[in-house]
Formats: sequence, structure tokens, C-alpha cells
Amino acid sequence: MINVALLGNPNVGKTTIFNSLTGSNQYVGNWPGVTIEKKEGFLGKDIKVVDLPGIYAMDTFSNEEKVAKSYLENDDVDIIVNVVDAANLSRNLYLTTQLMQFNKPIIVLLNMMDVAKSRGIDIDTEKLSKELNVTIIPTVAKKKNNLDAIESTIKNTVGKETAYNNNFGGEVETYKKLETILSRCSKSTSEQKKSISDRIDDIVLNPILAYPVFLGLLFLLFKFTFDWVGGPLQEGLGGLIETYVMAPMDTLLANSSEWFRSLIIDGILGGISGTLPFFPLIFTLFLGISIFEDSGYMSRTAFLMDKVMSKVGLSGKAFIPMVMGLGCSSPAIMATRTLESEKDRKITALIAPLMTCGAKLPIYALFVSIFFPDNEALVTTSLYLIGILVAILVALVLNKTVYKTQVEPFILELPEYKLPTINGLLKNTWNKSKGFLIRVVTVMFAMSVVIWALSSFNFSGFTENINDSFLASIGKIIAPIFAPLGFKDWRISVSILTGLGAKEIVVNTLIVLFGDLKIVLPTIFTGVSAYSFLIFSALYTPCIAALATMRKEYGNKMMLISLIYQFALAWVAAFIVSIIGNEVISVSSGSLVELLIGAVIVLLAIFILYKMLRKKSSGCSSCSSCSSCPSSSNCNSMEDTQIKEQSVQKTV
Repeated sequence: MINVALLGNPNVGKTTIFNSLTGSNQYVGNWPGVTIEKKEGFLGKDIKVVDLPGIYAMDTFSNEEKVAKSYLENDDVDIIVNVVDAANLSRNLYLTTQLMQFNKPIIVLLNMMDVAKSRGIDIDTEKLSKELNVTIIPTVAKKKNNLDAIESTIKNTVGKETAYNNNFGGEVETYKKLETILSRCSKSTSEQKKSISDRIDDIVLNPILAYPVFLGLLFLLFKFTFDWVGGPLQEGLGGLIETYVMAPMDTLLANSSEWFRSLIIDGILGGISGTLPFFPLIFTLFLGISIFEDSGYMSRTAFLMDKVMSKVGLSGKAFIPMVMGLGCSSPAIMATRTLESEKDRKITALIAPLMTCGAKLPIYALFVSIFFPDNEALVTTSLYLIGILVAILVALVLNKTVYKTQVEPFILELPEYKLPTINGLLKNTWNKSKGFLIRVVTVMFAMSVVIWALSSFNFSGFTENINDSFLASIGKIIAPIFAPLGFKDWRISVSILTGLGAKEIVVNTLIVLFGDLKIVLPTIFTGVSAYSFLIFSALYTPCIAALATMRKEYGNKMMLISLIYQFALAWVAAFIVSIIGNEVISVSSGSLVELLIGAVIVLLAIFILYKMLRKKSSGCSSCSSCSSCPSSSNCNSMEDTQIKEQSVQKTV
């Protein structure tokens, strides 16, 4: 068996090549941090390929570098396949020179040759191969160009003696020497022009426009989800289920015993049919998020947030697990492994569950459709933003109290923008959303039966009065906890409790206990208390799966801290919203949504004015430092801190 180690900088197409070679179904992303651990696959019958994390160097600075270096030193590696970006050779080949120190045969895959050509870069691959004494294969991975030559090249190269020039010297000297080599092996055939990515970044990373653009795209994402695509599909699927499933079954069971009919109609079908129509919403949302990821914009959000995150003691890289939390908190907590410091890992793991995961979307969709039907996208956007804001505030508090250490260096490469492929988008979206369907037919099915049983029986047997049931007894015990928030009905308290199993079960529970929610909920909630409930749902204790992941990664203490502090935080936030909301509504003729819109506009105007005044008063017009440079705190120009240079930038 030939053991191959696949290495390269982030965003050079390494994982795309791994999938093409091995036929793996591993997710291919377009933002840093997607390859967290080594992954294995087989090329043919006798070649094992190990996909190692994307790294910039072998200086054991980050966890990714430690994983890669440990594997090369301690495992039986026969050959190294090094994927490099042909359009950024001087930066990428720095890693190549360090890989030579392991004295293994090296094959360099010169990827993104089409990008290099579009930039007017002509590379003499044969001359470069002789200069470095490595085998070079030019490729375009996304088009699978020349990938068929890799297998035969591996077999022909393995076992050959290595004779590398390992005397490149220190970091600065190695830059210099690579530039000399490249001056002999490549040339620019045309004047360098701004790429499309650079032109887009002039807008989306503009110091004034960047955050309004981010908010606008977020708002469009929810318009796309609720108003344009997901909402209509949800209503259509709900109508089909009601017409072709619920009505026929109700007729079929008309002569059955009351308890059996209630079990099937109210317990099983009522719960599942009430939550299943939310799948189009979830699929549509994840489709939009996948477009952000695969196009390259998602990594820009981490770059934008670096300024904010650094103020609370974290690097912008910590925002990447937070963004992953939009899908699910469990992988977001696991993704904190990629952060360099223990402090960053623990704080980020504690705040990542505050982000709105896909499981909370059915709760949002239910309440906004009933209480805010004309402003679904706006209210939902506010909930997502509140999750981000609260997470940042919690990080600030932790850094001022528990963790008092300086900010870790931050290196982030912004990938080129690209048009996502239909196949990649659908695969990514399905991988994100299929978990909801699985939970519908497993966890939600089981919970529907359990909730129905507890709400339909007491010690005397079956009861039609839900207030005399076992569940009512449990609910009335915990109801006083939530009464100050405006949730006085014990059934609401029970739904919050069952939501600890999975957040979708909140809706499932409400359907089983109340029946037709569009009729009943407006008698239980006001607009203010409904929004207060949404705030609580957005922030309270993560589900059992996320808590189990927290326990596995960080131990029992962190799990208990996460469980308790998020519940307390959600309670306080919902209480504040309830108090302020009721006071404002009582003295204002405007609706809650109108007040919300006005508040967002005012805050946005204040923020833009603040950025403009701060830029004028800073007195710093140019700076070549990265965001981790000590001088960066005195200069706030985003354009100056972009890490997109053609040369290597390594922060020590």
C-alpha cells in the first residue's frame, strides 16, 4: 500500500482534488477551516490518500500545523502531494520548501492554472521542476484537468531518492530565494489588472459600505427564505398534507375509539404534519447559506468581524465556528479545535450555540407568520443579529473576567470569488438540511407519542381534559419560571422543556398540545410576548446533542456552564424585551415592527456616522500591517488590512 499525504495552503483546491481522486463525499467549501482533521480515501486499490489540514507553514504555530507535522513525522508516509495555487506561487512554495525537510518524494500539483493564465502569468513548469527538483503536474481541479495523470505519477515517483536543496535559510531569505527562482521560471505576459474578486471586494469590504452590504445580504437571504421561495413551498406542502393525509385519515378513523383516534391524528400525524412543512424553509435557508460559502463571501464575513472580535479579545478566525453555528451548534463546537489558543477555543465554544441554528428556524417561521406576517424577513433578521450581538457581548465579559490574555494573531486568506456549481450547492444544502427530515421521522415521531401520552392520561386513565393530565402537572410546576416573561400558559413552559431534546420539538409540542396554532396562539400571546418568546428561543440552552459535544470536547464543567448560563441569559433578555416592549407599546401608537424598523435605521445611521468620524480622526492613512499587528489598533482601514498580497505573510 502506498501512503500519500496531501498538503497545501488553505483554499488551493486541495479538498476538491481529494474528492476527485478518492470519490469521497466529503464536503468541499470555499472558506478557511473546512478541513479540520485528516481524512482518508483510496485511489485505486493500492494508494491511500490522507487529506491533511490546510496550512501555511510547518512551524507548529496552529493546531492544523501540529496535526500535519505530527503525521509526517510519526506515520509511514511514502510520498507527499503538495497542492499549490499557480497564481500565488511565491506564497505557496514556502510550504513546499519546508516539506523538503522530511526527505520524502514530493509531487507538486500546480492547481488553478486557469486563474494564473487569466492574470497573465506564464509558468515554465519543466524549468520550475528542475529548479526545485520535484515532480510538477499542472492542473485545474474544478474542471478535473490532468487529474488522471496523478495516479501513474505517484507510482513512478514513490521510492525515488530525494535530493532537495534544503539550504533556503530563514523565513526572509527563503522569500527572496523563491522570488529569484520564479523570475527564471515564470513571467507576466500582460499588465496586471484588478481581478473580478478585487473589484467586488472594493464594494463588499469598503470601510463604509461593508456592514450595510452584509446586513442587506442577510435581509435578502430571509426574504428569499420566507417570502419568495421557502414560504410559498411551505404553504403548498402543508396544504397537500392536510388534503391527502390528514383529512382521509380523520375520515378513516371516525368510528375508532377516542383514545386511538387521538393517538393517530393528534399525536403522530398532528406532530409530524405540523413540522414537516418547515423543511422547504430550512432547505431554502441552507441553500442561501451554501451560496455564501461556495461563492467566497462567507470568509469575508470573518474578515469583517475581525475588527469587532479583536475588541472582545478574539481573532476574526473565531467567527468561522460561529458562522458554522448557523447550521448546527455541534459541528460549530467541534470546529473550535482549529483555533490557536485554549482561551479562544473555550470562549468560542461557549458563544457558538448563541447563533441561530437551523433547528430554531421552525420556531421563528411559526411565530413570525402568525404575529408578524408583513415583516417576516425583518423580524427574522433581527433574531439572527441579536444572536451575533449577544455572543460578542458574552465574549467581552469572559475576556474581562475569566480570560485576561492578549488577542492571538490572525491570518485569513480571502479566496477568489467563484460561481458555485449546481451539483455542489445541492449536495452541500442536502447535507445540511437532511438532518431535519431524519429527526422528523425519528426524534419528533417519538416525542409526539410521548407528549400525547403524557397529555392524554393521568392516574385514572385516558382523559379528554388536558389540564388534568400528567403533562399539566409537570407544566404547572415550571410555569411560574416563565410567567414574568409573558408565557403564562403551562403548555408553553412544556414546549420549552421538550426543546432541550431538539429545538424543532418546540413547534412539535405546541401542535400536539394546542392543535390549530394559527387560531390558538393569538389568544395566548401578544405581539410583545411573542417577540419575547422568540428572543428566549434564540438564546436559551442548546439541545442535548450540542451539550454532549461540549462535554466530549471540553468536559462536564463546560457543559454545565453552557447549560446554565444560556438559560439565565435567555431569561434575562426575554424579560427585558417584555418590560421595554410593553412600556413602549403602551405610550406609542406605532406597532412593534414599526418601532423595530425605526430602531434598526437609527442604529445603522449612528454606526455609519461613527465609522466616518473615526476614520477622519484616526490620522492614519496607510498601513501595511495585518490585523494582528500592534499598530492595527490605530488604523481602521479595512482595505489596508486585507491579507491578499501575492507574497507570503506569516505572523509570528
